Amino acid sequence: MALSARVRTRDGWAVPHAVVTVTDMAGLQVLRAEADAEGRVADATHLEPGPYTAIITALGYDPTASTALVTASGRAELGQVVLARQGGVDLPPPGPWTIDPVHSSVVAVAQHLGLSSVQGRFTDFGGRFEVARDTVRSRVEAVIQADSIDTGNAMRDGHLRSSDFLDTDQYPHITYRSTGLTPAGRDRWTVHGRLGLHGVVRPVDLDLAYLGTGPDPWGGIRAAFRATTELHRDDFAVSYNQVLQAGIAAIGATLRVELNIQAVQGEELPEA
Repeated sequence: MALSARVRTRDGWAVPHAVVTVTDMAGLQVLRAEADAEGRVADATHLEPGPYTAIITALGYDPTASTALVTASGRAELGQVVLARQGGVDLPPPGPWTIDPVHSSVVAVAQHLGLSSVQGRFTDFGGRFEVARDTVRSRVEAVIQADSIDTGNAMRDGHLRSSDFLDTDQYPHITYRSTGLTPAGRDRWTVHGRLGLHGVVRPVDLDLAYLGTGPDPWGGIRAAFRATTELHRDDFAVSYNQVLQAGIAAIGATLRVELNIQAVQGEELPEA
């Protein structure tokens, strides 16, 4: 092959369908080749020996350029070309990902008596997200079973499931659907979305940190994230409270939500 290259991200993932454009020293285009699904470029176009400029582009990535020296044999090997995501921010490889609830957690923290905090976790949830090549078009959907709340106290959990709070008989699901994504740093994003809770749907943003990707023991690829947000109970018509004699509310009006998520590449989770 006259021209060969491998196009990768900073963390070694293939960039499929990247485009390599080669120009001569006068700036005239002499070759244009597209990478395959594995990020490999191989083109047999004959080029005269000498220096050329290779420009590598891909949707959602900053372009890069390098000198391609065609040898007397007519070959030019660019080797591995690294593309950085636009804005210097990273996400996992494009495509579908499925949240693994066994290795993830959804936790809500409320202040109690104005002194300390009580933590509750939801034990039944799931969701999927799609990483787009144009990363701001990525999207996520998740569903939490409201009656899976667990604070470690059966009486308190029963009260939280009642009509005073989550009213899980009438509103069994808590839902989240993203509406947009904004870069907030190299590995940080703001996820814009709509949260459905207690029969009310309101816009809620998540502060998202991407923690990286890697192989798992079952032959899959996993990505890890941490996301946080704050919710005001009154915004979702969950306004029950008990005011103590000192005028202090038994339960704080603000909930801090912490999500620690592992997701598996693909449409389905691996079999246990």
